[in-house]
Amino acid sequence: MTSSVDSRGAPVVTAEVLRLAMAQFATGVTVVTSRDRDGEPVGTTANAVTSLSLDPPLVLVCLNRTSLTLQALRGHGAFAVNVLAEGQRELCASFARRGSDGAWAGVRQRDCSTATPGLSDALATLDCSVDRIYPGGDHEIVIGRVVEVHIDEEEAPLLFHRGAYARLQKLP
Repeated sequence: MTSSVDSRGAPVVTAEVLRLAMAQFATGVTVVTSRDRDGEPVGTTANAVTSLSLDPPLVLVCLNRTSLTLQALRGHGAFAVNVLAEGQRELCASFARRGSDGAWAGVRQRDCSTATPGLSDALATLDCSVDRIYPGGDHEIVIGRVVEVHIDEEEAPLLFHRGAYARLQKLP
């Protein structure tokens, strides 16, 4: 599949084509967490996450403008990026559903230094204060200053490629 052209012969990149192209890029899977106005934990599965700067320590997260987690982190002023392990597919799916009321049932969590809930069994948790938020089409680009990190290097990461979970295979 390739981009189509408009009536003038100019390329048109549809949402479908862009999604297909970006599916070729293997990504890790995270759950971005925060607290809502009532202090309740919220979270959403996200793979549009990357490190932005080492000095100062900044990460970038892209969240849909309608995301309840985006609304919560705006109010809370903080969020955590929880990097999921290979065995956490169910957790990934739970937080991928909008308004996932039951997503937190049975999930072990700990409060980070910003009072943001971190997932206890994540490979890594990056606790962040909101630094800036920029518009980005149908998403918002959230830049967070990393204030604390928890790392568990024991398990393999959960990966996503071409619309499905993938497994990391180390090369000889």
